[in-house]
Amino acid sequence: MRTGEPLPAVEDVLAALGTGLWHWDTATGLVTVDAVAARLLGLPAAQVTLTEAQVRARLHPVDWNEITGVVRLAVAEGTLAEVRIRIMDDHKHVVRVVRSRSKPSFDSVRRAYVLTGTLQEVTDPMPGTPAGRRAVTGDWRRSREAFLLDAGRALAEARSTQEVLRVAANLSMPGFSPDGLAVFGVEGAHLTIIGHHGHEPGADNPFYMPLDTDYPAAEVVRTGRAVYLSSPEQYKARYPLTWPLAQRFGRQSWAFLPLTASGRTMGAWLAAFAYPVAFTPDERSVLTTVARMLAQALSRAGTAESERALSEGLQRTMLPKLGAGIPGMSIAARYVPTGGGLQVGGDWYDVIPLPNGRFAMVIGDVQGHDVRAAGLMGQLRIALRAYSSEGHRPDAVLSRASRFLHGINEADPAELRFATCLYVEVDPVSGVLEVARAGHPDPVIRMADGTVLARPTAGGLPLGIDPDADYPTTRFVLESGETVLICTDGLIETGGHDLESGWQRLRALLEGHKGTQEELADALVQAVHGPSSHHTTGPLADRREDDIAMMLLSREGEGCGCGAESAPPPARRTMLTVAQAEPERVSVARQQLRELLHDWSSPDQVDSAVLLLSEVLTNVLVHTDTDALLLAEVTGGDDGRRIRIEVTDAGDDLPHVRRPGELASSGRGLVLIELLAHTWGVAPRGRGKSIWFELYETEETGAG
Repeated sequence: MRTGEPLPAVEDVLAALGTGLWHWDTATGLVTVDAVAARLLGLPAAQVTLTEAQVRARLHPVDWNEITGVVRLAVAEGTLAEVRIRIMDDHKHVVRVVRSRSKPSFDSVRRAYVLTGTLQEVTDPMPGTPAGRRAVTGDWRRSREAFLLDAGRALAEARSTQEVLRVAANLSMPGFSPDGLAVFGVEGAHLTIIGHHGHEPGADNPFYMPLDTDYPAAEVVRTGRAVYLSSPEQYKARYPLTWPLAQRFGRQSWAFLPLTASGRTMGAWLAAFAYPVAFTPDERSVLTTVARMLAQALSRAGTAESERALSEGLQRTMLPKLGAGIPGMSIAARYVPTGGGLQVGGDWYDVIPLPNGRFAMVIGDVQGHDVRAAGLMGQLRIALRAYSSEGHRPDAVLSRASRFLHGINEADPAELRFATCLYVEVDPVSGVLEVARAGHPDPVIRMADGTVLARPTAGGLPLGIDPDADYPTTRFVLESGETVLICTDGLIETGGHDLESGWQRLRALLEGHKGTQEELADALVQAVHGPSSHHTTGPLADRREDDIAMMLLSREGEGCGCGAESAPPPARRTMLTVAQAEPERVSVARQQLRELLHDWSSPDQVDSAVLLLSEVLTNVLVHTDTDALLLAEVTGGDDGRRIRIEVTDAGDDLPHVRRPGELASSGRGLVLIELLAHTWGVAPRGRGKSIWFELYETEETGAG
């Protein structure tokens, strides 16, 4: 061509290069191709207008699906759409591979894509060559789909920002894995870095910069469009001012992608490569998909962390500080929120100073795991503090609290809630505990030698159900070296346990623990949730089925684990009242005695002790109109251990040994005591009497 001559027509140039033209409007569903493009599609070499179905019949079905994704990606990024297509003949054999390049646009009025592009035949690269690694193949697609499924699953399971970043750093993309990653965030008008991988320590310092800086990540955040830089020359030419920041890492290619969630660009993701990457449409598609999943995961993690911070702050303001120690006693407490939702629940504990110099321990559980439960918990806790500070007895405190909660329920019948509660008034001088219970689990006593007894207490309905409910009080003594555990049902039942099996799990830990009181509190929580779960969130959250509130009260002495040791108390002791109106408590007394003698060397002696106790208690209920008080005590000495069981009642008639006939229905109680006990007696009291007997630990069943 001579200088000054007009340029040839574009169509002639393209035809000379073997490049065809095509136009596609998705609104009409018609594709127009010129003669060259028609020939490449395996049709007669003439301009023709085809339907989408006719074009699709000439293409490999996998490639047709690929075109749709590439077009959408190109429109979103404002880039060219480039894809390799396998052309099929009538027998479904691949006859050639062509490359299509187009500049798609989206018509928002017609909601259709409009594309004009070129079609050119390419040589199918040999496997193993650099071009072959970039070629679109079925194996590559299968690898990509498997990778995206695994990446999506891993990111969906991440519970915190750090877990999301850890997953992103370990992603191994099919065929082109980056060796450097960074996640940028936005704080006000500045770009910050949330986390990075593959950079030396301190590499995040330079990335705190204004959003209007000529830096790829800042541009991505401003525009919401990805930036691909395939070579250092391209990076330096496009971003000369910030090129020195990237130069020192020695990378060859970079992809900066927007992190978009709910239509808002919340940051940018950098994938840097140590080798040149062409960023083909397939590679861009993979990176874009990962960026979208990463944005969703970061958004979920950020929301969850904000909710946890809110709920933990709310709980901290509602839960008390244990404050200074109580002379002669020590208290440890734990609270673990549930793993779901806002992690706000209705469990609480409290320690309340009383006007009489004593103090009260309160633990409770409002029905539900939501904000309303937490709100009712706060109101109920304040009400209990007010009633306690007025000097009411434990039964009166719970009665008033029940009326208070019932009144709240009446004001909002659509949101009826009840609450369980355990109220313990403690005399730190004598160790006397007065317990009132409203539908709550019983307390548990750990004795100085590690023996564990569930302490049955009288109780009433949960708070808020009946405004006139009564809450009887149970009184017992916490001996030196003993520890009482009170808790909500979350500590017992988490992990698929019921009350019985849950107590057995905790009993084994309580009996075997040798550490301090604080270590025991941690061990109880860890037995349910795993290590340190009372202050850790993350993968263990799925095991948090219910809130947990727990308190340990120890009376100083040998074996309590609270730091102060004194002379050893009687090895074990338990007291229990059996009222005339509660004959079923005889079975409770038998169970208490078996637990007290859990390590007794002779099972026959244990059976004898239980039989004699049952006889004595039954005699009181049958032959008097008074209640029975049981005191069982195990002591040790140079000649071995012995158990003394004493049953006291207010009746005036002293029992005496009789010789009942063969058909007599009574009169055998003292005969059995005389036969099976090593020693026994009847002691008159100022009012009433007590019957006692002792058994010495031996390998034999009789008294000898």
